[in-house]
Order: sequence, then structure tokens, then C-alpha cells
Amino acid sequence: MKLLKHIFDFYLNSSIHVALSCYALVRVTFHVFHIQYDEPMALFVFFGTIVGYNFVKYDALVRVKKKPIGNQLKIIAVLSFVSLVLVGYYFFQLKQITQIVSFGIFAITALYTLPFFPNRKNARNWAGVKIYIVALCWVGATLVLPYINAEIPFIPDFFIKCIQRFVLVFVLILVFEILDLANDDPHLKTVPQTIGVKRTKILGFSLLVPFWIVGILTFTFHELFINLIMVVMLMLFIAFANPNRSKYYTSFWVESVPIFWWLMIVFL
Repeated sequence: MKLLKHIFDFYLNSSIHVALSCYALVRVTFHVFHIQYDEPMALFVFFGTIVGYNFVKYDALVRVKKKPIGNQLKIIAVLSFVSLVLVGYYFFQLKQITQIVSFGIFAITALYTLPFFPNRKNARNWAGVKIYIVALCWVGATLVLPYINAEIPFIPDFFIKCIQRFVLVFVLILVFEILDLANDDPHLKTVPQTIGVKRTKILGFSLLVPFWIVGILTFTFHELFINLIMVVMLMLFIAFANPNRSKYYTSFWVESVPIFWWLMIVFL
């Protein structure tokens, strides 16, 4: 049982789970825009998420705080390096415009982690902007990149889906911020720190309602039903979120919402 827990913790700590969530959202994008499965694109996002998230999570620990590197972190470093090689491999199979846009997303990720400007902290520590940067990166990686790589003309539906995807990720991050309330630096001015947990939950509920209603314009009845299940699921996660919840509440269950969404599309 202890071994299984170690394996499960490694699965979460190495960002494989969050990468699978991003992969699932790419597959959702393929579905809603009727794009044939594009393996290089999907795996580029999957392995890119592992590299990006591990860089964001562990760079400060190793580079700034000089924490000793344990065995798990060494394995994560090897996994990240292999993922980086695979990112490079799949990168050269993408369309040129996709490559250019992916550099933009990489630049935002780097800005989020590294202090590029003199006497300024990295963007991760800029008051009030963290949630918007993360949501934009997710929209860019899981929707914009697959869309432009498929060389589909820009239509109003694309922009509607971008807004919906942004709202979805924004709400997911709200749950994370509620659980991290006790540990986050007060200067970050996260949403719960600014307006309180109760109002943050109300904000999450109020965003999910138009998220589903707008879908009436672009989704089929079957897709609306699946989206309704996902919205109810997210509302329950918001309702029961509190700073005393286990880390698995967000790092596994909340981050599984995109995976459940994709699986419902496939099997329901």
C-alpha cells in the first residue's frame, strides 16, 4: 500500500496528471472543431506540460532555495529531460505558425517563473495576475495551438470557445486558490485573499452558468448534456472546497475534470 502511495504521489508530483488533463482538453478541441486526431500536436502539448509545470514547480526550490535534490526529484528531472527531447521532436512536426505561437506561450511560462526585469519578482508573484496568466497559457496550449495547426479559418465560434475555455480554467484555478489560502503569500492578492472564500465560490458559480448557456449557440444537445454534467461536477468541487482539504482534492480530483469531460465525450 505504501508503494502504491509513492507511485501515485510521483504521478502527481511529476506533473503527469496535469499533462493528461491538458491532453484531454486538446482532444476536446479536436472533437468540437471536427479536427482529425493530430498525434504530434496532442503529444507536443502533453510533454510540453510536463516540462513547463516541472520547471515552474521546481525551479525555485533548486535555483533559489537551494533545497537538496532527493531521489524523487532526480527521477522527475530525468522525466522532464526526456519530455523536453520529445517536445523538440514533435515541435518540428508542427506547422510554422503553430511553432511561432508556441514560442509565445513558452515566453509567458518563462516570464511566470524567471525574474526577467531588474528589481522585479517573476510574474508568478505579481499581485493579482497569476490566475490570468495560467488560464491564458492553458487556452493557448489546449485550444489555440490545435486550432491553428489544423489550418482552420478563424470564425466567431473559435473566439466563443476561447472564452469558454478561459472561464473553465479560471474556475478550476479558483478551487486551487481556495485550498492554498492559508499558504499563499498575502501579497499575491489571489481571488480568495481579495474577496473572501464565500464570494470566490459565488464568482465560480456565476461564471459556470453563462459558460453552459453560451454553449447553446454552438454545441449539440448531446454536448450540452455532457457539459451540464461537467458544470455540476465543478460546482460541487467549488461548494466543498476549503483550506483544510487534502492536497489530493485539487492535485488529483479537480485536475481530473478535463479528463472526465473528454471521457464523457468519448463514451456517452
